[in-house]
Amino acid sequence: MSYAVLFSGQGTQAPGMLPWLESEPASQPALDAMAQVIGSDWRAGLEDVAQRSRNAFAQPLITGTALAAWAALAACLDERPSAISGYSVGELPAFACAGVISEQTAIALSVQRAALMDDAVAGLDTGLLSVSGLTVAQVLQVHPALECAIELGADQGIYAGEVAALTLSAEALSVKGALCKLLEVRVASHSRWMASAALGFAAHLESMPCERPHAVLALNATGASSRDPKALRAALSAQIASTVQWAACMDTLAEQGVACVMEIGAGTTLSRMWNQRHAGIPSRSLGDFRDAAGAARWLQRNAN
Repeated sequence: MSYAVLFSGQGTQAPGMLPWLESEPASQPALDAMAQVIGSDWRAGLEDVAQRSRNAFAQPLITGTALAAWAALAACLDERPSAISGYSVGELPAFACAGVISEQTAIALSVQRAALMDDAVAGLDTGLLSVSGLTVAQVLQVHPALECAIELGADQGIYAGEVAALTLSAEALSVKGALCKLLEVRVASHSRWMASAALGFAAHLESMPCERPHAVLALNATGASSRDPKALRAALSAQIASTVQWAACMDTLAEQGVACVMEIGAGTTLSRMWNQRHAGIPSRSLGDFRDAAGAARWLQRNAN
């Protein structure tokens, strides 16, 4: 059985996400740890647009629910994934899934990461813009003040900047035929605006216990994989202030010869991107299924 898992990032959280999660016994430890940070009424928080996009709420939520969902799915499977990657903050649950850090450590790090990122842009109005249909060079030619935060492919990416510049860019890029969307993220992630956050997180990670991963772990900062704990720590902090090499991460996982891929999270963004880039290797999202057992059955049919 050979399969890969992808952990969703911020922006996928929504009311009604993974409605079966609390009914899964295996999910409870991660949900309890998450509740200690954001409260047990986290589903009510998802109803509030402003609340669900706040870093202090969203990053622990994404991390905790991903870990809870993975625990429920893993309880239905006999074998662990052979390749793993996480998108943006999804790299924290990916590290936990790979055995590098514990669930509790991943959730604690999500809190620290969110606080450092918020502090880095305190007093500024920054965010992220999704752009499809134009290359990075074409986008930056229209508005050089932006930075490519996430590399998704030849003509698709996420751009960081101040909201005023992002709004103007969206208008200008739309005229050129691009599809643009402001994301529910309130910081200029993976860009120069996050330099102080990356440094602070790196200092925090220096004393973090870090084990070698039990699977191939593709890293956001480089797109390549590593099993060296020192390199893993460096990559986990570096990605905060540098472009996420997501297209390369997908290619690294595909090179492992996996038979199928499961996105762990509420959204379908990563599974759709995977199917566009590696159509010969089927991918689904956990959010497509009514429960973890249904997702496990799909994996078992496709991963053998």
